[in-house]
Amino acid sequence: MVPLKSETTVVRIDKWLWAARFYKTRSLATDAIDAGHVRRASVGSVSGERVKPAHTVRVGETYAVQRGDMMQQVLVTAISERRGSAGDAALLYRETEASIAARLEQQALHAAADAAMGGHGAPQFRGRPTKQDRRKLADMFAKNYAHQSHHGSPDGNE
Repeated sequence: MVPLKSETTVVRIDKWLWAARFYKTRSLATDAIDAGHVRRASVGSVSGERVKPAHTVRVGETYAVQRGDMMQQVLVTAISERRGSAGDAALLYRETEASIAARLEQQALHAAADAAMGGHGAPQFRGRPTKQDRRKLADMFAKNYAHQSHHGSPDGNE
């Protein structure tokens, strides 16, 4: 178990985000902070003021942390400068009720979009397309260009 520090302990936000397991490395946490993905949450709004990596974290403060397309509002419940297990990290913060509701709603939208795509979800492109991917792309482009040629050119000039 990672020892939790008292309210007087000074810990930088990049170190706290790393210890709370929001990011795998401190440099990723610093990059996210510099990009504006971590903000001090203002009352009634997710878009609060930006913080710097050296910002001091205090118990009771609320931060908005964006990872990918997911935004979490978290209340700092404890401070630690050491990274521990996932169970220990969960003791460092508590997600707000509004944030949980928004996250569950977004997950439902993703599930609905995945179901609408026939269970395949968004296409995943990883590196060079396979032969099967190239055939699918060729079929898609052939259908689009065949449809376009029957209805004139895209700019309307014939």
